Amino acid sequence: MNHRITGTTMPVLEFALDHDDAIISEAGELSWMAQSIQMTTHTQHAGGGGFFGAIKRVAGGGSLFMTEYRAYGAPGEVAFATRVPGHIVPVPVGNGYEYLIHRHGFLCATAGIELGVGFQQSLGVGIFGGDGFLLQKVSGQGTAWLELSGEVIIKDLAPGETLRVHPGHVGAFQSSVSFQIQRIPGLKNMIFGGDGIFLAALTGPGRVWLQTLPISRLAHQLQEYMPAARREQAEGGVVGGIVGNILKGM
Repeated sequence: MNHRITGTTMPVLEFALDHDDAIISEAGELSWMAQSIQMTTHTQHAGGGGFFGAIKRVAGGGSLFMTEYRAYGAPGEVAFATRVPGHIVPVPVGNGYEYLIHRHGFLCATAGIELGVGFQQSLGVGIFGGDGFLLQKVSGQGTAWLELSGEVIIKDLAPGETLRVHPGHVGAFQSSVSFQIQRIPGLKNMIFGGDGIFLAALTGPGRVWLQTLPISRLAHQLQEYMPAARREQAEGGVVGGIVGNILKGM
């Protein structure tokens, strides 16, 4: 099995599969494939686990269905492209290396990879913290490819070193990194600061991948250009706009 990443701001990951080689991904990730590639879509947990494994995957923000792409009879090509501007990052899994990634971060993997849920610190954080606190756990044995939006910044944290991050900017981190939730100090900061209520505190040792373009922020920036959003702004007026900005920050 050979692979290559082509492109810059909107890259694509292409695999050249030999006979009986396989790649797995969540449903809906395919971009193109050769005639010799056969698809098998099911709820089976990546790497095993059956139906309960699929439920754990959904709890982490993933999809219920997984798709296997396998070359039969002849070599073939299969490709996965990014959905937003960003980068595709390969990570080795196994031999002590496991990862927690944001809910949209899993692109595809070799067949021995398991995809599960990274548990929340508390229920309240999961409800009010937003998508940044829904984490998937990547384990097993093989290679996984992650999709991170925007530019990618890598931080290698020393033992005991802590980095506080807006949750949307957390792309992935090694399982050796401790993940805690912290409230932003000060009532005025939480209400009027525009940075939300919670921050993710990542404590080493381990590697952290930060993404500069959280999907939620991209969606907020585009929302005001949508026809429905323009009508709401016109009807809400100035006061409605102020309240809306406060709630968006929360």
